[in-house]
Amino acid sequence: MAVLSDRENKKVTNIDRDGNQVDNKKIVYDTKDLNLWYGGDQALKNINLSIYENEVTAIIGPSGCGKSTFIKTLNRMVELIPVVRISGDIRYREKSILDKSYTVEDLRTKVGMVFQKPNPFPKSIYDNITYGPRIHGIKNKAILDEIVERSLRGAAIWDEVKDRLKENAYGLSGGQQQRLCIARCLAIEPDVILMDEPTSALDPISTLKVEELIQDLKKDYSIIIVTHNMQQAARISDKTAFFLNGEVVEFDVTDKIFSNPKDNRTEDYITGRFG
Repeated sequence: MAVLSDRENKKVTNIDRDGNQVDNKKIVYDTKDLNLWYGGDQALKNINLSIYENEVTAIIGPSGCGKSTFIKTLNRMVELIPVVRISGDIRYREKSILDKSYTVEDLRTKVGMVFQKPNPFPKSIYDNITYGPRIHGIKNKAILDEIVERSLRGAAIWDEVKDRLKENAYGLSGGQQQRLCIARCLAIEPDVILMDEPTSALDPISTLKVEELIQDLKKDYSIIIVTHNMQQAARISDKTAFFLNGEVVEFDVTDKIFSNPKDNRTEDYITGRFG
C-alpha cells in the first residue's frame, strides 16, 4: 500500500491496492514484510498490513493461522516467548517499534490489550482502574477519582458499579469483568486497543454489550480485534483481514470481504467450507 503523507501526520492521502484514494485517514500501524518464527516453525509469513485510526479492524481465520501471534507482535508481547525470531518491520505512528530505542513500556502506554478471558486483578474495582495511573505517578485522589469515573463510563459500566467501587472485582459477572478490563485499559488513555477474542468467554447478552461498546469506542480509539466469530466481524468492523497458514490471504473493507471476496479461500472460509 503506497502512502503519501506529510511528516506532521496531520493529513494523509492513502492509495489502496486498487488505486483508490482514501483521504484524511492516518495510518496507525504499518507492517512490512513481517515474518515470525517460533524456533524452526514459521508462524507469520510476509505480513503487509496498514491499520487506520478510528476504525475497527477484524482479524479472522481458522485456529492456528497466526491471528493471535500477529496481534501480540503489535505490543511486542510475543517477545515474552524466548524462541521467537522476527524479521521485517512494524511501524506505529511511523516509528519502528522493533527499534531498540523504542521501549516496551513506552509502547504499552499507547497500545492497550484486552484478552480472551477477563483478567481483573484480585483488588477492588477502584484499585483495578487506578493501577495503571498510579504506576505512571498519579497519586492525587481527586484526579484518580475522576479517572475511575471517566474510564468506567467509557466502558459503559459506571452505572452498574458506581456504588460498589470498593468491592472486589471478582464479584462481578463475566461480562462486567470484561468491561472492567476495558475500563482499566482506557484509564491509561491509550491510542490503540488490541482485543484478542474479547467475547469468546461471554454469554450473548454480554457479547452484545461489548460489541456496542467497541462501536462507541472507535470514535476515540483505533481497535484491532481477533475473532473466530465471523458474524461479529461483519457486525462491528470497518476492515477485515483473513489469515490462513500465517499469511494474509485478503484484506479489504469488511462489506467486500463478506459479500464479494476476491480469493476463493476467503469465500470458502466465510461460507463454512473449512475452519
